[in-house]
Amino acid sequence: MKIVDLLAEEMIKSRRKMGFSTRKDLLSRFMGTIDDDQYLRDIVISFLVAGRDTVASGLTSFFPAGSRPRLRRRFAMSRTGSWVRLGSRMYYLQAAIYESMRLYPPVQFDSKFCEEDDTLPNGTFVRKGTRVTYHPYAMGRMERVWGPNHLKFKPERWLQSGVFTPVSPFKYPVFQAGVRVCLGKEMALVVTKSVAISLIRQFDIQVVTPSQAPTFVPGLTAIVRGDLPVVISERRD
Repeated sequence: MKIVDLLAEEMIKSRRKMGFSTRKDLLSRFMGTIDDDQYLRDIVISFLVAGRDTVASGLTSFFPAGSRPRLRRRFAMSRTGSWVRLGSRMYYLQAAIYESMRLYPPVQFDSKFCEEDDTLPNGTFVRKGTRVTYHPYAMGRMERVWGPNHLKFKPERWLQSGVFTPVSPFKYPVFQAGVRVCLGKEMALVVTKSVAISLIRQFDIQVVTPSQAPTFVPGLTAIVRGDLPVVISERRD
């Protein structure tokens, strides 16, 4: 934690030396309105952990599924075009990413604390101050939520007439839901799609043991137990 704190403090000091008043990046914008270094440090750490680590985890779980021959052909035919296209189109790629995160969410469980006495939709009473934990990893594998093919990697479940169609975020809480929805959701999806399509179009990525599903270790963000051995070769087609 000391090392992480020092890294964040150095980033803030460096930005002050460079001057932040005319810069448009996120840290500079926060520094223009917040005069509290501890608060700024927490923001920097949020950028690193919530932004970088979750995208890395999402990409790691995506490649075992995305390396299947049929999916590789679909992805390889995609054209990146522009950031707008990456953000709002490329429906099959986005469906595959959502499906991968349904089975292997970067944040496998999370908690909220009840601010006031409340009652859940199923009638359960929750007292003020109670910690309520939900488990996206388990929710993504429940038959009564996703149907009889709940354990199958099926990007088509997210498509209607070829167009990506999301479900309720309360059914798919990978990015949380309601007023606490992830602020970096759209940016994370654009980054994930841009990295995924860039790699798939240039390289053939084969998981060494495709029949063996990766085992994820729960933590602040999910990581693969024992790493994920792959063989990478330049595409010839």
